[in-house]
Amino acid sequence: MALLGCCLFLILFLLVLAESQSQTFNHPFNRTDIQAAIGDMRAKSYYGFAMLLQMLNGTSQPNNRDLTFLMPDDKELSASSISIDEVEEFLLKHAIPMPLYFNDLSHFPTGTLVPSGNRTQMIRIHNRARGDFFVNNAQIVSANVCLSSVIKCHGVDAIIEYDHGN
Repeated sequence: MALLGCCLFLILFLLVLAESQSQTFNHPFNRTDIQAAIGDMRAKSYYGFAMLLQMLNGTSQPNNRDLTFLMPDDKELSASSISIDEVEEFLLKHAIPMPLYFNDLSHFPTGTLVPSGNRTQMIRIHNRARGDFFVNNAQIVSANVCLSSVIKCHGVDAIIEYDHGN
């Protein structure tokens, strides 16, 4: 019960913070695209990732709006310890700087390295068919969540981890 109360408090705090930030900063993303992607995320119950993206929407988002987000579910996000200062880095580690439908991703053979939104880290593809497709340690469990904008996104079952050399 205490954990549920703590999570609800955190969600409310993040919503208030995101709303206040979104009213005071310029938006490098096309507002229509980002709002459409957030709407798609919420429609598929990726509320936590949508909130993180909305928090960043008001601050220093990447200039590239052509992205694919790899979204851990709310249970995974609530188990992580992402501070407000780490939101941008977290989102960049869970992004590929090009819009990719799952069909596009499925053409990459196992072992392919693709850049993450963080230029110093690469995502390794493990492609063993639609039901067995991994990006680093995270399995894609919900393909093509975001379809209403140029931004694409897929649900994954874990926070993406990187090797030291990756």
